[in-house]
Amino acid sequence: MSAPTFDSVQLGDELPPLQLPTVDRTMLALFGGASGDHNAVHIDIDFARRAGMPDVFAQGMLGMAWLGRLLTQWAPQSSLRRFDVRFQGITHLGHRMVCSGKVVEKLHHEGVPCVRIEIQATNQYGQIKTAGEALVALS
Repeated sequence: MSAPTFDSVQLGDELPPLQLPTVDRTMLALFGGASGDHNAVHIDIDFARRAGMPDVFAQGMLGMAWLGRLLTQWAPQSSLRRFDVRFQGITHLGHRMVCSGKVVEKLHHEGVPCVRIEIQATNQYGQIKTAGEALVALS
């Protein structure tokens, strides 16, 4: 796939969705190690239960990392000008996440042609767990 250009991208264009493996304990442990997030609520079931949760659950930043991957599979990382997310719900073990994005605006930011993309990570039940937007510079 070639890199998108400002002229080729249209309002409403959707980024190719990113289908992720089912969230499991190994995924959480690996992300914890890679990110330095060793909060026990994400890796220790006993600790999670004492905190009132039924089991461990995904780190919020894992959802942001997935959305970053969605964006950088569409355009080079160097094109990313802004990337903001809101955590909207807990991603539990067993969730099958899909990341998606849609071009909602074409604009010039500081003289550079850009697109604003709404992004979200949704589980198999249609529940949005992480949502936000990105500003991506395009040539």
